[in-house]
Amino acid sequence: METFQSIIGWLAGIIWGPWLIVTLVGVGVYFTIGTKFIQIRKLPFIFSQTFGKAFKKDSDIKGEGTLTPRQAVSTALASTIGVGNIVGVATAIAMGGPGAIFWMWVSGFFGMCTKYAEIVLSIQYREKGKDGTFMGGPAWYMKKGLNSSFLAVFFTIGLALACIGGNMVQANSVSQTFKENFNIPSIWVGIVMVILVTLVSLGGVKVLGRVTEIMVPIMALFFIFGGLIVIFQNITEVPGAFGLIIKSAFAPTSVGGGIAGFAVMEAVRYGISRGLYSNEAGQGTAPIAHATAKTDHPVRQGLWGITEVFINTFLICTITALTILTTGVLGPDSNPAVLTSVAFGTVHPIFQYIVSISLILFAFSTVIGLAFYGATLAKYIGGEKLSNVYRFVYLPFTFIGAVGGLQMIWGIVDVLIGVAVIPNLIALLFLSPLVFKLTNEFFADPTKFDLKYEKSNKVV
Repeated sequence: METFQSIIGWLAGIIWGPWLIVTLVGVGVYFTIGTKFIQIRKLPFIFSQTFGKAFKKDSDIKGEGTLTPRQAVSTALASTIGVGNIVGVATAIAMGGPGAIFWMWVSGFFGMCTKYAEIVLSIQYREKGKDGTFMGGPAWYMKKGLNSSFLAVFFTIGLALACIGGNMVQANSVSQTFKENFNIPSIWVGIVMVILVTLVSLGGVKVLGRVTEIMVPIMALFFIFGGLIVIFQNITEVPGAFGLIIKSAFAPTSVGGGIAGFAVMEAVRYGISRGLYSNEAGQGTAPIAHATAKTDHPVRQGLWGITEVFINTFLICTITALTILTTGVLGPDSNPAVLTSVAFGTVHPIFQYIVSISLILFAFSTVIGLAFYGATLAKYIGGEKLSNVYRFVYLPFTFIGAVGGLQMIWGIVDVLIGVAVIPNLIALLFLSPLVFKLTNEFFADPTKFDLKYEKSNKVV
């Protein structure tokens, strides 16, 4: 068992070595340049099309689709906003120093365009099923855009298995949080989680959309509100925290008395890797949800991808980082798993429950999001029957994850996600001319596509 675990760790280290991190960021840089810095150049328009129309009536949304754009982005955020926003950020700071946050921002800035490209292609190549629901994602644009069924299946198998592993990790986070804070046995948490995931999953994508459009804003605002209270309590420390982040990103530094200096390369490594883990740009998961959205043009939905990374990295992750850095809780023996909770507790012990409840909500939303992704991927390979089989196979692993058995899961998940990311990056690069073409086409006159795009969708 130890030998197998060592092999898994070795593989994860090779796959997620500097080469993949540089490639992921490099793809984001490439799409940023190719779209002429769309995340800056069109920022007011992007926010007007996303935040500005978040509560638009369903009947006013033009184009075809299964979910409203708001429901689609809520479903995507359900899996994107997770433990990585709390524990992942704390780990980046503890292992790479405050400068890691700067490099997390860098990965998020360029990752906006990576996720934008993924969503544009997912809408362009999505398909309409006989039941009227839409499906899409990297597997579809690999098969239809690159004419490569091999890459599509390779990606699909890797990511579908990674979803099961990620399910176990997130379920374990929920059960451990309940056990530590509320003294509720893991077995009961596992049973309740299976029931809740079953109810949402069997309800289909429309039920998932309705659940996430309510749950995601509530859980995000709950954590943001608590975080802002902590930050305002230490408002005089905020300028120093930003200064420390910038300084530590480019020069070896120590924080406080007795903390060893953090190397710049460690800041880069942990900042970029944890940033990508958090916002999932290039991973290929979120486009599966966005492909179901009702929209009149691929670019219009792609704009939600930019907003999604903004919410995840520049809002929630930054709030987590500032709560840690302004409260002075970072020390030589800091445990990333509880660092954010300790920071919140400096205001009042009861504030630690905000972090605990946020972890529970974030992790549970990720579990139901991953269930949808995995079932959609299974449907691509084997149709509705295999999709239903996947849903029922997924549920026992939710329970197993809740009660334990995770010794090697993190490493296996890292390997599987890495395996899926590689073909996705290849497809994005080869199909980039289409992304640039659609971007230029759309911004030439965004108003003329209201009913044009829906005619190109094929029923399969």
